[in-house]
Amino acid sequence: MEKKRKAYVFAGSPQAKCKKIKPESDSLIVCADGGYTLAKKNGLTPHVMIGDFDTYTAEPPKGVEVIRYPAEKDDTDTMLAVKLCLERGCNDITICGGMGARLDHTYANIQVLRYIMKKGAIGTLYDDDQYAVLQGPGIRVYDSMEGRVFSAFAFTEECTGVSLKGFKYPLKDGIIKSSFPIGISNRMIGRSGIVTVDSGVLLVIIAKE
Repeated sequence: MEKKRKAYVFAGSPQAKCKKIKPESDSLIVCADGGYTLAKKNGLTPHVMIGDFDTYTAEPPKGVEVIRYPAEKDDTDTMLAVKLCLERGCNDITICGGMGARLDHTYANIQVLRYIMKKGAIGTLYDDDQYAVLQGPGIRVYDSMEGRVFSAFAFTEECTGVSLKGFKYPLKDGIIKSSFPIGISNRMIGRSGIVTVDSGVLLVIIAKE
């Protein structure tokens, strides 16, 4: 089994907290432009700062690698940070501060999760009150958390063979379509919930009530 190398990308949502994030000593920490403000609030110094720096305009801290891009570009700053993490051998990437008041930024970062998945890596969009992951075909176990709701949406046109075990509203070999939010606001009733998908990609969001 391939050894995981973790990376933490800090994005610039002003509402984000991410106080529960405790990067391992060998993790790569990358700040996407204004994401440095969030990292700094949490007492973290990044290894790399990357982006067009239209948000963070002060001098970067000493000793931090800085990679600058023009403002007119195809990639978002968060995507640039994720690509850098993948290039440097990271296969488990947590994006902190990628969910906030702007829906377009949040959705763009969900699409970044899809990019990570297609590269064969694991991606998580995280804040203290909620997090999002994409699940493709296979089985995944989710830890139960008190006071949290579990929602599953079809990120592709449809997901087939979807089974939910250990939930208040179970499902067996169901079909979830992108045109109807049938999987919203479920709850795990045991120590964990087991989700199986035969085809398609699920967007799973676990959020504080």
